[in-house]
Amino acid sequence: MNDIDGPLPPDELGHRVSEVFDLIGALYRRGLRKLEQAEAVEGVSVGVRSVLVLLHRYGPMTVPQMGRMMTLTRQFVQRMVNDALARGWAESIPNPAHQRSSLIRITDEGRAVITAILDREHALNRQVGGELTEAELKACARVLKEMLKTFDHVDAD
Repeated sequence: MNDIDGPLPPDELGHRVSEVFDLIGALYRRGLRKLEQAEAVEGVSVGVRSVLVLLHRYGPMTVPQMGRMMTLTRQFVQRMVNDALARGWAESIPNPAHQRSSLIRITDEGRAVITAILDREHALNRQVGGELTEAELKACARVLKEMLKTFDHVDAD
């Protein structure tokens, strides 16, 4: 084991993590702009896209469940769900576990919309350069998960 393999001292860790946050911010803003450019073509806002992805990947959910998963307010998620419902991309169904909080389920049309979006995004993601390895991407995901744990106590509401 050499110096590069050992844990960083807290002061150095703080500086290096700040660099990562700066890069994440830039990546997020550019990615968001790219999604917003596609909105003009597909008519799907970034917020509705996020709702459709959750429903597509995890099945029917309540608005509060979606809000917790995305760390967004229930009110914001409700507006995005209302938009998806109005466009026929999602539907409200009874929730056997809770009468007052309906389940939101993706429709076939919504599934087709989000599948097309995810396919387009996958094609873009395939263009990432740098000859990245599986080990590098696993390490990146591990680091980001550790950084995310720092904010586990933060609530959207």
